[in-house]
Amino acid sequence: MSLAPPSAAPAQAGFFARLRAGGIEPDDSEELRLNKQLLLFATGLVSVATMLWVSLYWLFGIQVPVTWPYLFLLALSGNVLLYIATRNFDLFRVTQLALFLFAPFAMQWSMGNIITASGVILWGLLAPFGAILCFGVRESVAWFFAWVMMTALSGFFDYALAMPASQAAVKVPVPISMIFFALNFIAVATMIFVLLRYSIQEKRKIQARLEEAHQLLQIEQERSERLLLNILPAPVAERLKHDEQTIADGFADATVMFADIVNFTQVAANMTPTQVFGMLNRIFSAFDDLAERYGLEKIKTIGDAYMVAGGINTENDDYSAAIADLALAMQALLKSDFVANSAHLEMRMGIGTGPVVAGVVGKKKFIYDLWGDTVNLASRLTSESVPGMIQCDAATYRRLADRFEFAEPRILRLKGKGEMTVYPLLGRKGASKAS
Repeated sequence: MSLAPPSAAPAQAGFFARLRAGGIEPDDSEELRLNKQLLLFATGLVSVATMLWVSLYWLFGIQVPVTWPYLFLLALSGNVLLYIATRNFDLFRVTQLALFLFAPFAMQWSMGNIITASGVILWGLLAPFGAILCFGVRESVAWFFAWVMMTALSGFFDYALAMPASQAAVKVPVPISMIFFALNFIAVATMIFVLLRYSIQEKRKIQARLEEAHQLLQIEQERSERLLLNILPAPVAERLKHDEQTIADGFADATVMFADIVNFTQVAANMTPTQVFGMLNRIFSAFDDLAERYGLEKIKTIGDAYMVAGGINTENDDYSAAIADLALAMQALLKSDFVANSAHLEMRMGIGTGPVVAGVVGKKKFIYDLWGDTVNLASRLTSESVPGMIQCDAATYRRLADRFEFAEPRILRLKGKGEMTVYPLLGRKGASKAS
């Protein structure tokens, strides 16, 4: 006994699986799926109608030739199996529609003429209508023209070669012929209506799925936009979406502030990781709200340090004053809001004004960052500050001295800078009197 090759079983399984699925492949488009469904649905309807048509003739005692109907059914079924085996839908729709077109004329000719066949050629209309659904409006014109020509030829031959009713191939009484005329009209119209209705319903479902997918895509796009804006300033994010080149900008004047939590390591040592995260998240989230209120750009958090800048990618021209107001508001929040600052933490702050370079670093997990002497200065002013103090450099002081109060200047020795004069910021002039 010979054994089948190992690939035979999977091939058969694939054939029957495709047969159950009606030839629909997983990667088929929605339109192609609908075309396959419609053509197979029409094939089933025509097959049932053909058997019913022959049965009704025999029920009325009229011996019609069954060779052509049976050949038609065998051709339809064989063509479906060939399509399932070859997966060639283009060939299948052409040959199946051709069977829809020519078989009714062959059946009429076997019965005699259009009268004795009760207008069975009406069934050929399924070919141009099926072409509309499975090919398109433009391609269906040729199919309709073919049906018209076949009908005209059939009518011409019926007229030219007319024979007495007694000599007709099939003798059908006039009442029976009229009944079948009505049945053919009703059946063809019903089938076209059912196919059209099914097509429209499925296309509406496809459209609904597309609209739902579009809405989900919009939601995901908006979510991605929000995430991107949480990482990058809006103008930089817009440039990054449309330009793959390196983004680096120089700003001749900007104000940078660092804020550093005092004794954070000691405070965090007695807390769980979750508590540490919760503490920082509450404080820095409150700072984010303040930075947004004053129209400033949060740059990043580094451990327990918070960095913000003014004069970059914002429309706030008075950014140095906004940075000073933000620093004072952050101090006031730590002293008054014990929901955000439940650990009663203090911060030291440093503000520097001058040129900076800003840009996006890296291609993956990128960040927007600042570089330059001004950034280093603000960082060192912070590290050399004391709890609750906001230290400003000379450039910031000169810009704000007419509107803000400062304590007596201090002389500090900063790493890489030598001795520098710094100015502790106290508040806005007149703020204490107003309160």
